[in-house]
Amino acid sequence: MKIDAITTQNAMLARMQGLQQLAESGAPAIARASDADDSFATTMQHTIRSINQQQNVASQMMAAVDSGQSDDLVGAMVASQKAGLSFATLMQVRNKLMSGLDDIMRLPL
Repeated sequence: MKIDAITTQNAMLARMQGLQQLAESGAPAIARASDADDSFATTMQHTIRSINQQQNVASQMMAAVDSGQSDDLVGAMVASQKAGLSFATLMQVRNKLMSGLDDIMRLPL
């Protein structure tokens, strides 16, 4: 799971550097905006899938401990806490995005 986070961060950093080079090259603003939208949507989809995977792994670990197949209670609890924290963070990001959208919608024309 930690390797996935590092890989995701490296991919996002590479994408941001590519967008910066594109901006410096004088590409039209419309092309840059659509690239940024695609990147954000892709990043969010990947993040949601990653959090879902974390929750599935934590659930499997807890089920293994409950059924007696594993005695790694500490590992299962840590995985469960990580998954819960990741989900809570995702919800906070969603709430901030929705709040920003509401603010934009309330702007006077």
